[in-house]
Amino acid sequence: MRVLMTGFDPFGGESVNPSWEAAVGVAEALPDAAARRLPVVFGAAGAALREAVAEVRPALVVCLGQAGGRAELSVERVAVNVDDASIADNAGARPVDEPVVPGGPAAYFSGLPVKACVAASRAAGVPAAVSQSAGTFVCNHVFYRLMHLAATEGPGLRGGFVHVPYAPGQVADGSRGPSMEVASMVRGVAAMIAAACGTPAGTDLRAPGGAVS
Repeated sequence: MRVLMTGFDPFGGESVNPSWEAAVGVAEALPDAAARRLPVVFGAAGAALREAVAEVRPALVVCLGQAGGRAELSVERVAVNVDDASIADNAGARPVDEPVVPGGPAAYFSGLPVKACVAASRAAGVPAAVSQSAGTFVCNHVFYRLMHLAATEGPGLRGGFVHVPYAPGQVADGSRGPSMEVASMVRGVAAMIAAACGTPAGTDLRAPGGAVS
């Protein structure tokens, strides 16, 4: 199965973004995969994703993004049709309550078997969990654009979004919470891809993965 991995440029004053490092690592580890780097810019990120899909022509797309403060790989369940930025993107834009796709559905569920992906990562020794929200910044923007593309123009295209924690070098002073080695991110995401490839579309492992609040 041809796989497209995406990660992002650094943002928010960071010099690295582990999502891109992990995307490259996964692409190098899989025999038929490619990695593309997306800008942390509303609009431009979605356009770059679209170009990458057209170029690579994947059957499966896994977009990665950085979620500082999280301790595990977070497999996102839902993409929502709203851009609402608490910080500016890398072009200085800060949209408030704007649709990702005007007239699009309020939300899309992931095309990944999210619970099977979580179980596969844990079986590979990498902490993972289902996440109920990808936020409303550029990560969610890309996630929604991917799912909208699959729903409207990409019959058979499957995909979803996974957030990764900070890399250790980003939390060296110990004040910014948990981190994860990029090698562990690569191992966990590669296991998720194997699970996705082995799970029929529209099905998933039946296991608890909800949230109380």
